[in-house]
Amino acid sequence: MTGSDLALLVLEDGTHAEGRAWGARGQTLGEIVFSTGMTGYQETITDPSYHRQIVVMTAPHVGNTGVNTDDPESRQIWVAGYVVRDPARTPSSWRSTATLDDELERQGVVGISEVDTRRLTRHLRSAGSMRAGIFSGDALPARPGQAGIEELAERVRSAPRMAGSDLAREVTTPETYVVEPIGDFSEPVGTVVAVDLGIKTMTPVRLAERGLRVVVVPTGGTYADIAAHRPDGVFFSNGPGDPEAAEAEVALLREVLDARVPYFGICFGNQILGRALGLGTYKLTFGHRGINQPVQDVRTGKVEITSQNHGFAVDAPLGEEFTTPHDGGRYGRAIVSHVGLNDQVVEGLECLDVPAFSVQYHPEAAAGPHDAAYLFDRFLDLITRSRTAGTNAKENA
Repeated sequence: MTGSDLALLVLEDGTHAEGRAWGARGQTLGEIVFSTGMTGYQETITDPSYHRQIVVMTAPHVGNTGVNTDDPESRQIWVAGYVVRDPARTPSSWRSTATLDDELERQGVVGISEVDTRRLTRHLRSAGSMRAGIFSGDALPARPGQAGIEELAERVRSAPRMAGSDLAREVTTPETYVVEPIGDFSEPVGTVVAVDLGIKTMTPVRLAERGLRVVVVPTGGTYADIAAHRPDGVFFSNGPGDPEAAEAEVALLREVLDARVPYFGICFGNQILGRALGLGTYKLTFGHRGINQPVQDVRTGKVEITSQNHGFAVDAPLGEEFTTPHDGGRYGRAIVSHVGLNDQVVEGLECLDVPAFSVQYHPEAAAGPHDAAYLFDRFLDLITRSRTAGTNAKENA
């Protein structure tokens, strides 16, 4: 390997690996995590929830189908860095417009290949996610050997930690936009305001496929901004960062709950609902990232295979109704509606006295299985029942 091809991966605990530079050359720092998805790498790297994270792919061969213009889940690649074992030399797909290597370089994403990703993943499973860096080209250390590794490890340790980071504002849409109903609908069956905390492209599409008009708004607005669209429902999306730092979003959601507007949240939106209800959140050791995560819906008993990408989780009691802690039970009772079967982590919340529910995983399935698509139907049912109840209340007044 020539000097121009050399790349180094260094973790904050001093663990390091030598590999081949891939994508852009230079330095990148972030939290290193691993994804177990065997497919869907283009959706993974364009998921805004991966902002400031270096992603290790456990699938050994990545890039086989190149990149195309159909699969991105946002306007750019968001991963801070990319670690693979064996990148494809030549893509093979009629949809391919470029190689993954070229696209990473075009968007300035520093990567490394020819790394023993199995060994690296085993280390992250035991030691937990941590800060790391990829270095190549001019970012390689001046001193060789262990002295150079120590120099790079110090750069890694200077990077901000994920815990305590408020990142949604760094990935949200700069402007409001509308996704109209998709399909044979003469008019929208309702309007949903979706607060973009890092929303994936497919999420408003799944809502629009059910006849809903989706108004996607940047985070940072007020409840008056949301109410101005006269929503039948409000949605909070997935997104990066620590939910404990998202105080403005928690306060905003409490106003939505106070107004009794039906609410549905995904991923970060699940954690925001948990904190709005007065529950705690905590950081998982290595998180859930992949498209093969089993979850049980406790209401039906059905097990679904889900797409997940989260490093934080809600702390709530399993298997029993509980009074939500905020403000002496202001939002009444709730249950944990979905549970992860690998480790019993809370994967969903359902409020019993206000019209709100959420899941930790990704029913929009991009990439991933479609087992959980029924949740969008459940949101539409909630909107319909709330609207009917409001109409009946007015007639009986």
